[in-house]
Amino acid sequence: MDAVEGGIAAFRQQFASKKGVSAEQPKTVAVREETFACLKFEPQKGERIGEYEVAYKEQNLLEHWNHACNILRQANATIKNRYHGEGYQYSYWLYGDGRIFRQKLSQKQP
Repeated sequence: MDAVEGGIAAFRQQFASKKGVSAEQPKTVAVREETFACLKFEPQKGERIGEYEVAYKEQNLLEHWNHACNILRQANATIKNRYHGEGYQYSYWLYGDGRIFRQKLSQKQP
């Protein structure tokens, strides 16, 4: 099976070079930050990560909450693997149920 997969990879690279495109898999594109900006966040401060904000499920519209939460779940967004895209002001992650966290990108991230 490894020989077949190796042959497919070689074919992709050769085909892509002839067509002038990249053989790499396309990277996932982040959604617009407005998806998260419509949530109500409360400021918090922690010893280890400094200032951050938390959005609670109960304090947000369920439709907006579920959409943002699903995006973060699919991206496996955690404090060590935060979700953000080009031009984002914040990074986002999940921790536990019912909470979405965000922190300014210029601040220290573990």
